[in-house]
Amino acid sequence: MTKGIKIDGEYLNNLRFADDILIIAEDLGMAREMVQELVVGTEIVGLNINISKTKIMTNLVPNQNISIGGKEIELVDIYIYLGHEIMIGRDNQTHELKRRVGLGWAAFGKLRETFKSELPTCLKRKVFDQCVLPVLTYGAETLTLTKAAATKLRVTQRRMERSMLGITLRDRITNEDIRRRTGVTDIIEKIARLKWRWAGHIARMTDGRWTKRLLEWRPRENKRNVGRPPTRWTDDLRRINKNWIRAAQDRRGWKHEEGAYVQQWTLEAG
Repeated sequence: MTKGIKIDGEYLNNLRFADDILIIAEDLGMAREMVQELVVGTEIVGLNINISKTKIMTNLVPNQNISIGGKEIELVDIYIYLGHEIMIGRDNQTHELKRRVGLGWAAFGKLRETFKSELPTCLKRKVFDQCVLPVLTYGAETLTLTKAAATKLRVTQRRMERSMLGITLRDRITNEDIRRRTGVTDIIEKIARLKWRWAGHIARMTDGRWTKRLLEWRPRENKRNVGRPPTRWTDDLRRINKNWIRAAQDRRGWKHEEGAYVQQWTLEAG
């Protein structure tokens, strides 16, 4: 099939997870053809496409519509896919980070009575680590964490910790003392460990999955924009080991280097 985006001689035209299907095309004309082919294919096996959940995202000027059964598919700039908010443009991760912080506060708010109660701090710590931290860090291993983003996440966690202890900034208690008293898992350490382990998992993939193939892919057709290039997901991994994909093949050695990677991020976040 010669539809989709050509990557190193092969076309990437769809990604699938359970009943979610993502169609990838070079332009809307191609996308329209692929959607119609999908409609025919699903009807053959007795399935229907949910038009209300089907959306179109494009980084091109939309010059035509795509419809299913006479109903036009909505064109959007932002869409939540597999728990992540995807947005066209370089602010994609900024929006997802802001959303993740908001969801974290929502989870914290639902448990506010627990955190403000007379329960021992050791129990509050378990509730936080098991119910709030996973919301804040969901899928964070796939993000390109910057120093600014790491600082924002750590500030959020510190605010939550002060709330757990019933103190404010006016009490002038150091961050170190607050952490000593709460004992919660540091959010940046958590994310760093998640990313390091996920990176190792990707590096050891041997079944030709797009997850690994796209990691090192560089588009050759387009010219790079003027200015400083954006931070890449692999940049911080390369600071620890330039040949990190090769190094990750040694599970024991990779596990040994995890500490250095985590320390790098915990120090940079401040």
